[in-house]
Amino acid sequence: MASVDFIDVRKSFGSHAVIKGVNVDIRDGEFVILVGPSGCGKSTLLRMLAGLEHISGGEIRIGERVVNDLPPKDRDIAMVFQNYALYPHMSVADNMAFSLTLKNAGKAEIEAKVKPAAEILGLSHLLDRFPRQLSGGQRQRVAMGRAIVRDPQVFLFDEPLSNLDAKLRVSMRTEIKNLHQRLTTTTVYVTHDQIEAMTMADKIVVMQDGRIEQVGAPLDLYDRPANLFVAGFIGSPAMSMIPGRLDPADRTTFVAHDGTRIPLGAEHRGEAGRELVCGIRPEAITLGGPIEIEVVVIEPTGFESQVLGRLGRTEVTCVFRERLTSRPGERIAVSVNPRALHLFDAASGQRL
Repeated sequence: MASVDFIDVRKSFGSHAVIKGVNVDIRDGEFVILVGPSGCGKSTLLRMLAGLEHISGGEIRIGERVVNDLPPKDRDIAMVFQNYALYPHMSVADNMAFSLTLKNAGKAEIEAKVKPAAEILGLSHLLDRFPRQLSGGQRQRVAMGRAIVRDPQVFLFDEPLSNLDAKLRVSMRTEIKNLHQRLTTTTVYVTHDQIEAMTMADKIVVMQDGRIEQVGAPLDLYDRPANLFVAGFIGSPAMSMIPGRLDPADRTTFVAHDGTRIPLGAEHRGEAGRELVCGIRPEAITLGGPIEIEVVVIEPTGFESQVLGRLGRTEVTCVFRERLTSRPGERIAVSVNPRALHLFDAASGQRL
């Protein structure tokens, strides 16, 4: 196992910069997820770590070694791809043992590594089958098994669950997290799915446009997003954003542009009258209180009701544990937890 360090890493394709000075420290044994929208540079960063893309500037370290110019085979990493990348003419056992076969490992050594990896992943009864005879989840486990038998310093995952259906993605998230807890190998994982990031990572790196917006533990990013981008990206359903300003006469109240007043609970440090955005998580809104919202859509999920409503002229999302009988167009009374509000500067997007 080893730590991984990105030090002012840059990547350009011609005159187009796609990675713009990334600095990240990944500790030995940590599970780190790179997350962000399509095109933000997260897969490019992973491919540079793997040695599949040359870097244009900066330094990448695995442990104490600078690996900028090392070929992939010499970096002591193992990568699991989105499309599994299994050899269709090889059995499960042969696919898992492929890297050992290339090293001319003996039959006993191959069996000693493939057998326990297969047991960990629940593949022992499938070793004689071929990829075409497996489900998507089983193929992904074979790809993971092939990575495990290499016993690398670092595991790399490039959106490994994106080809699976929703139910299987949930179970595979659990399997990958459990695998990391058992092996404690440093893991760098790329996804555009913030639910995967929140549920699996020790640390999340949020990227946008080739830059890092925030790095931190999942709940730290959820509770204290550094800016409007992170606030809107992390959390499902997403945070509602209401433009407005502090009341010039009462800095304990946020006033939306349409005149809706939202109590902050305590005097805020921001300038009175300054243009702000107030962020409200869905669970911060509860039934009963001085504020009215107009129901637009109700989505019952069984144990809770997700409501898209209109607060003044702004749409907000609420999640209630109660089952609602309201219809679209009706108004319901709600309260907003003042301690759960997030204020951002409207111009810079930075958290106050």
